[in-house]
Amino acid sequence: MSNHYDLIAIGGGSGGLSVAQRAAAHGTRTAVVEKGALGGTCVNVGCVPKKIMWYGATVAGALRDAPDYGFSIERHGFDWTRLVAQRDEYIRGIHAWYHTYLADNKVDEIHGTARFIDAHTLEVEGERYTADHIAISPGGQPLVPDTSGAELGITSDGFFALTKQPQEVAVIGSGYIAVELAGLLNALGSRVTLVLRKHQLLKEFEPMLRETLMEEMQESGINIITNTAVAAVVKDESGKLRLDCQGGISCAGLDGVIWAIGRTPDTQDLNLSAAGVEMDEQGFIPTDAWQNTNVDGIYALGDVTGAAALTPVAIAAGRRLADRLFGGMPESRLEYENIPTVVFSHPPIGSIGVSEDEARELHGDAVKIYQTRFTPMYHAFTRHKHITAMKLVCVGAEEKVIGCHIIGLGADEMLQGFAVAISMGATKADFDRTIAIHPTSAEELVTLR
Repeated sequence: MSNHYDLIAIGGGSGGLSVAQRAAAHGTRTAVVEKGALGGTCVNVGCVPKKIMWYGATVAGALRDAPDYGFSIERHGFDWTRLVAQRDEYIRGIHAWYHTYLADNKVDEIHGTARFIDAHTLEVEGERYTADHIAISPGGQPLVPDTSGAELGITSDGFFALTKQPQEVAVIGSGYIAVELAGLLNALGSRVTLVLRKHQLLKEFEPMLRETLMEEMQESGINIITNTAVAAVVKDESGKLRLDCQGGISCAGLDGVIWAIGRTPDTQDLNLSAAGVEMDEQGFIPTDAWQNTNVDGIYALGDVTGAAALTPVAIAAGRRLADRLFGGMPESRLEYENIPTVVFSHPPIGSIGVSEDEARELHGDAVKIYQTRFTPMYHAFTRHKHITAMKLVCVGAEEKVIGCHIIGLGADEMLQGFAVAISMGATKADFDRTIAIHPTSAEELVTLR
C-alpha cells in the first residue's frame, strides 16, 4: 500500500486524533503517528487519571463530613494501591477503545517517532511517509529545573506512576497542576507543603479566585511557602528528602518532591528545520488564527502552540481544521475567546472570560462588578467548611457579561451552562430574567444585586 496520505497527524493525543478522525470522515486517507500510548497527556498523565484521583479525594471529604449528617462511620484507612489499580484499568480500557475507534474510522496508526525530511515527508522508524497536509500535535512534557538534586524528585507525569502514597510531600509550583496535586494529596491524607516561587497561586486567573483558593488550601492544612526558590534537594541517611530553599528555609523528612513548574512542547525530535517550520525560543510553534504555521500545508494544534493548553481546545481546533481543509467549510476555525476552564482544586474553580483587572484595563469605568461570597448549604452545619465565591464582570450600558468566575462546591459542573450563555452574548438582564433553581449555589449567579 502507498505511504502517501491526504493528512498525517503527528501525535495521538486530543488534537491529532481529532483532526485525523474528522478528516477521514470527509473521505480522505489519514494516519496518526504516535511514539507512546494513544490519548496523549490528557488520557495518560493528565485530565483523566487526575480526575479519578480527585474523585477519590472528594469521597474522602464526604467521609469526613458524614458524621455531621448523622452517619456513624469507622474509617479503616485508604488503599492508594487499589485506587491506582482501578484507575490504570480504566485507562487501559480507553487505550483499547482508541485502537478500535481509529480502525472503524479508517485512520491508520503509525507507531514511532516522526521526523521531518521535508515539508511533505516524514520518517518514522526508518520508513518514509508523505502527505499533502501535516498537522503537528505532539503535546508536551513537564519541566525539571536545573537545581542540585532535582532528579531526586518526580514530575507531574511521575505522580501517576506512584504505587505508594507519599505521607510527607512537597509540591513545587503555582499553576493549576500544582494546586490540583497538592489539594488531592492533602484530601487523601498526605501532609503537603506547597512551595511558590512568588507570592500567589494561579497568576493568570481572576484575583478573587486565587486569593480564595489560597485561604481554603491553608485552612485545609496545606503548608504554603511563598516567595521562595528551591536551591537543592538532598537525600539523607534514612532515605528521606530535604528541600533547601533560598533564604535559609528547609523542609525535611519528605517522602517525595513533585515538580509542577510548567510544561515544554515535545518538538525537539521532529527536525522541524528540515521543513522550515519556525519555533519560538521555548520550542512552541506559532500559528495564525487558522492553525497555519509559516509553511503551507503544515499546521499545529494543541499544547505545542502555547495557546490555551486544554484538551477540548485541541479537539475543537483539530475538527475545525479538518472541516476547513476537507469539508468544504473555508471559514471553519476555532475562536480562542471565551474558553471556559476548570481547575480541579479543593474547592474547584470555574472561569470564563476576562478578570476584573483585565476588564478595567480594556473598558475603564464602563465595567460593573457583581459578586458574592457565602457558605454553601452543604457546609452549613459541617465542621469542615469550604467557602463559595462568585463574580460577574459586566461592561457597557447593556451590562454584557464578559467574565464569570466561581470557586466552591460544584463550580466545575455549573460553569458549562453559563459558558453557553456568555458565548451567546448574555447580559446581566438575561441572567436576572432566568428563574433561579432553589436551593443551589448556582442560583446566586442569577440573583446577584
